[in-house]
Amino acid sequence: MSADAVTEVESRTMRAVVQRTFGGSEVLQVEEVPLPEPAEGEVRVRIAAAGVHAVDTAIRRDAGPPSMPRPVLPMTPGREVAGVVDAVGPGVDAAIVGSRVVAHVGFRSGGYAEFALAPVESLHPVPDGVTFPQAVATIGTGRTAQLVLDSVEIGPEDVVVIPGASGGLGSQLAQLALSVGATVVALHGGEAKRAVVEQLARGERLAGGRLLPLDATDESWPARMAELLGEQQPSVLLDGVGGATGRAALETLGRGARVVIIGWSSGEVLRLDSDDIVERSLTVTVPLGRALPDLRLLETRALAAVAEGRTVPPVDEYRLEDAAAAHDAIEQRRQRGKVVLVP
Repeated sequence: MSADAVTEVESRTMRAVVQRTFGGSEVLQVEEVPLPEPAEGEVRVRIAAAGVHAVDTAIRRDAGPPSMPRPVLPMTPGREVAGVVDAVGPGVDAAIVGSRVVAHVGFRSGGYAEFALAPVESLHPVPDGVTFPQAVATIGTGRTAQLVLDSVEIGPEDVVVIPGASGGLGSQLAQLALSVGATVVALHGGEAKRAVVEQLARGERLAGGRLLPLDATDESWPARMAELLGEQQPSVLLDGVGGATGRAALETLGRGARVVIIGWSSGEVLRLDSDDIVERSLTVTVPLGRALPDLRLLETRALAAVAEGRTVPPVDEYRLEDAAAAHDAIEQRRQRGKVVLVP
């Protein structure tokens, strides 16, 4: 085989994370695989950043949500991608080649790789001044934050408690609440995550709110919060952690507070009953259990929030070869911001 032929063969492959069996993070291995070719209505994106989500870890274990189809193995995980359009399929205007884009590719996955395919209609331009990791941190997680905030009205008079504020979703919820002038009690899991939380108020658009970082692993945090708030009481709980932390946060709420249950990264959903609701006149909402609205509109709004400085998503970057470590960080709740793979 000639040198030119070898070069051509090599150019038709790429590095990708491949999962061949269900199981622990060790099943994620980097392999050389064929370069995907875009079909009609598709583009190929040279990946600059790929989002890693808690749902990805569940899918890997064969414990994905019932709403998601069981993946066919072998597969390449990853549903959030950002990069540069590299090639287009039939029916797609070639003028888009070279554009900076971000997309949520849904059930097709394939993002943990050097290149991925995406339907042209799923693409969003990456706004000027927004990095690829920030864009990919926004396209899925940011749209969820927008959905959550649509379910509860927050204003400058509110005190908002957010467990898991150093994570990908919690950090964006905290910044969106700060951007409307609210006081945010940002709970984090240990001093190693404090630096992430302390940075959440950076930016001119976030200066109107008040940020109170508190370590949720210190059982005295409710008393410390009460000292800092004085006569104020928390009026909103945005809980994506559940378990003991979520319950402790619930106990701090004042009468008439609003509770939004987003998830349960602790492994246990927030426990509350009718007595809790009646005693405090609580309103409880579970927005992610509803029929999903226009996701593209939510994505557009989330990207605009970053472009306008209302959110500055913190990211926790890993190399493609370290996909297993990225999954471990999420499952062990060690992530600092949105976990992102960078090929």
